[in-house]
Amino acid sequence: MTQMQSGALILSIVLSSHAALFAKDTDCAWKQTAVLNAPEAFQAAAADNRHVYAITNRTIAKYDRATQRLVARSEGDAHHLNSGFLHEGKLYCAHSSYPLKPESSIIKVLDLKTMQLSDFHDFGHSVHGSLTVALFKDNAWWCVFAVYGKEENARTALVKFDQAWNEKQVWTFPESVVSDLGSSSISGGIWWDDKFLATGHDKKVLYRLKLPQTGTVLEHLATCETPFPGQGIAIDPETGGLVGINRKNRQVVFAETVPSKKPQ
Repeated sequence: MTQMQSGALILSIVLSSHAALFAKDTDCAWKQTAVLNAPEAFQAAAADNRHVYAITNRTIAKYDRATQRLVARSEGDAHHLNSGFLHEGKLYCAHSSYPLKPESSIIKVLDLKTMQLSDFHDFGHSVHGSLTVALFKDNAWWCVFAVYGKEENARTALVKFDQAWNEKQVWTFPESVVSDLGSSSISGGIWWDDKFLATGHDKKVLYRLKLPQTGTVLEHLATCETPFPGQGIAIDPETGGLVGINRKNRQVVFAETVPSKKPQ
């Protein structure tokens, strides 16, 4: 084999591997089904069966799903809210002091009746970075701590805590994901069955990952095209799809798989 042939073979393998990560299967094809105009659609969105929640840095706005009218805005201190997660009738939001140094992180909780925002758990100055995702699954809290900058964001991590907030395990994101983030980091994430769907800062993609059987690096299964350009996402219980945002358009964006497939 000549040097040119060898180089062509290596390039072919790389391109084939890259294409495989963009495989279009039924878990990895998302289409926009609806939008809701909301000036607060800047960081993330969440939804229940009656309302949609648009999240900006300091405020969470509650909208009626049927009329798309603003119902209420949150009250309470916040500096940099990130993604939101509905759990047992309350909205839990990742929150950090980013870009202030040293970085501190708190899970905020919103009472959906009073719209009062308060502290749920304070991580203090976490060694892992700035909190961008907080989820509850299988009697554990799963949190993403983002680290920013091309030289540093490989340290971005998914951290599992028990209900007493003891750190149980830490996973980092694979190079195939980190290299696609630029100088940004992971902005949103959800559990979809046993897969972890993560979003970056501004690209219209989801990174579909799973926990490795061994080791501490998440396994990258596919990169999926989506209608929302990064930021915080959540499962929409009304449709079984996802809800996210388009920051530029200040819209909450609803998306479903093709064909529609609800998480188990």
